[in-house]
Amino acid sequence: MLNQLLACKSVETITRQAESGPGLSRVLNARALTSIGLGSMIGSGVFALSGTVAAEHTGPAVTLAFLIAAVGCGLAAICYAELASMIPVAGSAYSYTYATLGEAVAWFVGWNLSLEYMMSAAAVAVSWSGYVVNLLEGLGIHLPSALINAPVGKGPGHSLVTTDAIVNVPAVLIVVALTWLCYIGIKQSARLNNIMVVIKVAIIVLFIVAGLAYIDTANWRPYLPPATGEPGAFGWSGMLTGAAIIFFAYIGFDTAATTAQEARNPQRDVPIGIIAALVISTVLYVAMGAVMTGMVHYSKLDVAAPAAVALDAHPELIWLGVPVKIGAIIGMTSVILMSILGQPRIFMAMARDGLLPPSMERVHPKYHTPHYATVITGLLACFFAGIFPIDVLGELVSIGILLAFTAVCAGVLVLRKTMPDTPRPFRVPAAPFTCTAGVIVCLGLTLFLPRDTWIRLLVWTVVGFVVYALYGYRHSKCRDTNSGA
Repeated sequence: MLNQLLACKSVETITRQAESGPGLSRVLNARALTSIGLGSMIGSGVFALSGTVAAEHTGPAVTLAFLIAAVGCGLAAICYAELASMIPVAGSAYSYTYATLGEAVAWFVGWNLSLEYMMSAAAVAVSWSGYVVNLLEGLGIHLPSALINAPVGKGPGHSLVTTDAIVNVPAVLIVVALTWLCYIGIKQSARLNNIMVVIKVAIIVLFIVAGLAYIDTANWRPYLPPATGEPGAFGWSGMLTGAAIIFFAYIGFDTAATTAQEARNPQRDVPIGIIAALVISTVLYVAMGAVMTGMVHYSKLDVAAPAAVALDAHPELIWLGVPVKIGAIIGMTSVILMSILGQPRIFMAMARDGLLPPSMERVHPKYHTPHYATVITGLLACFFAGIFPIDVLGELVSIGILLAFTAVCAGVLVLRKTMPDTPRPFRVPAAPFTCTAGVIVCLGLTLFLPRDTWIRLLVWTVVGFVVYALYGYRHSKCRDTNSGA
């Protein structure tokens, strides 16, 4: 039993099984992969979560929180690039971990990547709903409060409490629509994503340029408000808590790695897509955070649509309000789309290894997409989007991806020792330092997430290992292929 839990699959076995399995269409180039990364990254993190982090944890130093998160994410991204060039298959961190740290850790990473993608789609859908409701109210259309809010909220001590709402209907509807789009094809999804990425980047740049003239530097003082005495509330504790939560904004490059099996030249294009998406998004995040906290006091940004609040505070910019709100809606639409696109490919990789039922690996004969896995992803995302608020969902996403990033950074060092001669089209520079720093930063940031986030992660992990014990362990193909390390 211990041997199987620790068994690794060789790079050659993973690649061979992926190539002999159900066929996915190889239609993505480096530009498309960069766009997929940006489509996943630029959305709720900058248009919604940045306001919550600034108001509750960092103040104007949200810009520094973005940079701290970017450093940890950058270290992980470089490690992702090496492994993606070596193992160009669907599954990203799950597949990489299976080749380096064994089946049990791979299951843990894959199960928590599922948490990341589903919660990401749900969290951004909640933010999307907030912007749509704000836009409709500006047009004189008011929807019932019970149908636009979460029936579960965060109470005292980070506990979960019920509200008077029934379900967040707009959030559910957008998830349903985009699940259908992912069902009918990667090419259609990528094409729509490209259009949305161009629009939202243009809107963000317009907001930054127009907002510069309305910055009041008094809003930046103090840059990092003093700690209140409550853990995670301002001060350096708040800064690191904010950086851990804001990590949510950077998870998108993982989607580019997840779609490696649909890239035309994955060894070259996936590393380019990962790194380019991270650099571009970091520049836009920091600039957006600086302008937004300069236009209005950070305490007013704890809302679902903080960019809209910043614009509403300056009547001279009324002309920009509608375009920015529409840009935010489009931006978050692409994030939801890419999250729903990425998750089924994780399920597909796990099913390929026998850890999930074979239906999760099936590819639609016409659309060439993992259609069963896509439907399951959409249904689960609908549930979470309709029930929970963005702050609860955002924290769960962050802890899942931080742990996955930690495993990937460690995995590069393991493969350097166990498979030193395997071709590496892209190599991590100064690997011992880079990978170790990535592990320390990513794992360290998890310690600053709220305790209730760890409790929910523990519950999710226990459920996952029950599923593994009842199904995955019994059906694993690892011992059949005799590919263990």
